[in-house]
Amino acid sequence: MTETIRKPDPGYRYEFATSELDAMSDFLEAHGFAIVKEVLPDDIVAGLREAVWEGTDPERTLGPGESRTRHAWIESGPGAWSLLEHEPFMEIHRHLIGTDEMTVHRSAAIVRMPGSAPVRWHSDWQGFSEGPPKNSGEVLNRGLWPSGKWFYITGSRPVHGGLCVIEGSHVEGWEGPEGFALTGDQRSFYPEGEEESHYAGFDIPGLIPLFTDPGDMIVFAHRTYHGAFPNGLDEPRLSCAIGFRDRNHRIEIPWEIPERGQRFLADLPAHLQRYVDGYTSIDMAWRGE
Repeated sequence: MTETIRKPDPGYRYEFATSELDAMSDFLEAHGFAIVKEVLPDDIVAGLREAVWEGTDPERTLGPGESRTRHAWIESGPGAWSLLEHEPFMEIHRHLIGTDEMTVHRSAAIVRMPGSAPVRWHSDWQGFSEGPPKNSGEVLNRGLWPSGKWFYITGSRPVHGGLCVIEGSHVEGWEGPEGFALTGDQRSFYPEGEEESHYAGFDIPGLIPLFTDPGDMIVFAHRTYHGAFPNGLDEPRLSCAIGFRDRNHRIEIPWEIPERGQRFLADLPAHLQRYVDGYTSIDMAWRGE
């Protein structure tokens, strides 16, 4: 049961202060994940909670057991843009990417209601397969920048649908946890000898359940395999993320920026426009030939 899962002690420190970015990025490279403590103050956390609702389920239509993801969440309005104004948040990204010449790459917000199912194990990276991309995720998720930069703004705990990662799964050539086989697309894994599927269990060697406070930032490498526990509490679980890439890494997109993306680009204040030079938005319906 998730309520009996305790904060792990794997024998190394994986939580870092905002003043320890060198140590954080070294650890991230070695282990595939890290937590940066107290990145956001309480007032920004409170604003982000409202921004997640407004950008994802403004009419509060989600019921028990349901969940919803808003892709391109930064396009939902000024509530999401507040992160671009927060220097400790931006400094982490500058440090990880190695430049202040950044553009918004992807963003998302998720609402998971009480009773919502676990998130199956997967890697966000979509560079395992060769050939032309088949969907918009494959267009955008083939880069090598750190992919996961999440705030669980209601906190991350296993009983509340918290995130978990597999330590060391970010290494190129990783073959899956002991006793498991990778799926054909290498995006997930399943128990050896069983039918291929994306696994939703938590009896996995190397699993690290992440415990965070609302202002903490979870970072994981672009290949790191991760999942989330079911939400066993009687309150929604809210999370959000904005990620950047080096502005010089241009992506030629095979879709037109949707109207909501065009509005975002037009409405973003002038002093923040530097962060959308080369912005692609996303068209979740796009499919390659």
